[in-house]
Amino acid sequence: MRFRVLASLALGAALFATPALAQQKESTKAEVKPFKVDPVVSSSKIPYLIDADESHDPENVLVLWLSNGGRVAIRLMPQWAPHHVDRIKTLTRQGFYDGVIFHRVIDGFMAQTGDPTGTGQGGSKLPDLDAEFNDVPHGRGTVSMARTDEPNTANSQFFIVFYPKSALDRKYTNFGRVLSGMDVVDRIVRGEPPAHPTRIIQASIAADHKPAPVIPAETAAPKSISADMLNHSQAH
Repeated sequence: MRFRVLASLALGAALFATPALAQQKESTKAEVKPFKVDPVVSSSKIPYLIDADESHDPENVLVLWLSNGGRVAIRLMPQWAPHHVDRIKTLTRQGFYDGVIFHRVIDGFMAQTGDPTGTGQGGSKLPDLDAEFNDVPHGRGTVSMARTDEPNTANSQFFIVFYPKSALDRKYTNFGRVLSGMDVVDRIVRGEPPAHPTRIIQASIAADHKPAPVIPAETAAPKSISADMLNHSQAH
């Protein structure tokens, strides 16, 4: 059970846990419930289109203020993964994600966060979730849950996809999509972990009307991005 992406899969197939986390998961394996039904939700049962208007259904809009000075709004989709959306909202309202870094950021792939230890080995104290894999593709701006190589091990870590990665489809629980601020996501500092990582200064649910945080000027300075990243950002 490795956390790194295998080179032979060309960044396509896995967001596995570290060995330390894998050992921890093994110790609690008896608590993991097996699938009782097909874990993949049929495309005929879920809506692919999302409401792009942030003012609609603010209970299902996640707002992230990052240390690069930007704001990211994410449409949470309980129709795709109700238990995962509930977990994200619960942890957000507990302040769990505030101050957490993006600890694994791979250019051309994704930015991963949600571990308060910043090592990729941590999570919340809540139990792991049963997978809610679905047919919604992992396109640019997809927000999905990280896990070990066991399906039912998602907890608190999630990732945002930079470019489409079809190899992740039906293998990771896709629970939302970036509505605005994908240019901010593009500026997240790369690294595993980055030398000077980007942080989530504040995470909130839009319905709670939490004021924007004050971000220190030295932290808010935008990071340089490549021409390729800029072109993809403009095309979004």
